[in-house]
Amino acid sequence: MNYQSRILSGMRATGKLHLGHYYGALKNWVELQYEHECYFMVADIHALTTNYDNPKNLESIIHEMVIDWLACGVDPSQAAIFIQSHVPQHAELHLLLSMITPLGWLERVSTYKDQIEKLSHKDLDTYGFLGYPLLQSADILLYNSKFVPVGEDQISHIEITREIARRFNYLYGREDGFEEKAREIIKKLGVKKAELYSELLIKFQQNGDNEALEKARFLLHDVVNLSLGEKERLFAFLENKSRVILIEPQALITETSKLPGLDGQKMSKSYNNSIYLRESSDSINKKIKGMQTDPARVRRTDAGNPEKCPVWYLHKIYSDDNTKEWVQNGCVSAGIGCLECKQPLIDAICQEQKIFTEKALPYLDDYNLVKNILADGAEKASEVASATLAEVKQAMNMNY
Repeated sequence: MNYQSRILSGMRATGKLHLGHYYGALKNWVELQYEHECYFMVADIHALTTNYDNPKNLESIIHEMVIDWLACGVDPSQAAIFIQSHVPQHAELHLLLSMITPLGWLERVSTYKDQIEKLSHKDLDTYGFLGYPLLQSADILLYNSKFVPVGEDQISHIEITREIARRFNYLYGREDGFEEKAREIIKKLGVKKAELYSELLIKFQQNGDNEALEKARFLLHDVVNLSLGEKERLFAFLENKSRVILIEPQALITETSKLPGLDGQKMSKSYNNSIYLRESSDSINKKIKGMQTDPARVRRTDAGNPEKCPVWYLHKIYSDDNTKEWVQNGCVSAGIGCLECKQPLIDAICQEQKIFTEKALPYLDDYNLVKNILADGAEKASEVASATLAEVKQAMNMNY
């Protein structure tokens, strides 16, 4: 398959998944897996940064979460699905990067401060919690991910990852004998291409000819007998830069789900306002019928305002244009009651959940199916991770 680039994304293993997870991430993953080389990670080590005192249910949580991913359409034939701790290179790269990461960089991450406030009831005065943004950076950099799908609130994590990659490349990118190695690689281009590359190199470096730079880049892109690392050396040599060992990732901004919970707030386990994936029809029916509506509609004959009703925001996601028009007209004219308004929503969510439940059945019946998917995913992830870590250790003169 001709992928555009490599992507890493993941979820912390902290409990059951709900519809907010589907519309906030999983639905996007399903689309991305057909366009990119995707690695989807169960972030079990990250889960320990806040739940280190209660890991006893971690295995069952991971198992159920992966089944939810598969039920939502994440395809192990298209993407590698794996557990973070099953690829030990994550922990090793995190440790090596911790040697060069200034403390102030970690302390200024906005989500770190937010979590400290939100979880003030927990003892989070630990290195693991302070270092979780660096572990996230190691996760991303280990796969040389060109893009990372994030919402607007996660951009700070991409920025610190870019800074860490830049600092690492600055410190270790210009290894001993860099120019000599580049000259040897030029010989592999063949006589004509080697001469052309050298001419373009001189034109750009001595005369600042940007057209020569572009021609040289084009020349290297078309070469098939060089490895990626060798091409990177020649790109760096061309621009008189250090060799790029860790790629600076770009944020792939994804539209954050506006899916509200049963009380109108953001859907969250901690708010007890969620509809979970693979939830029963009876439970969904009860939850939706019990949802609060526009407080101005005290009686059936009172007119309402859909914009003040959490149910309307679910209609925006689940209902077609005709149903939404029926809801709006019926609400503002008191032509329909709140229970009538909720019924199409109940039907749509139950139908969606039926699909999820049916897709999950084979994995619920055979635990080994999930184990095999995770083992295959860890093997694929380890191949990429091992290559990156080898480059990192060579650059740090640790390949002895």
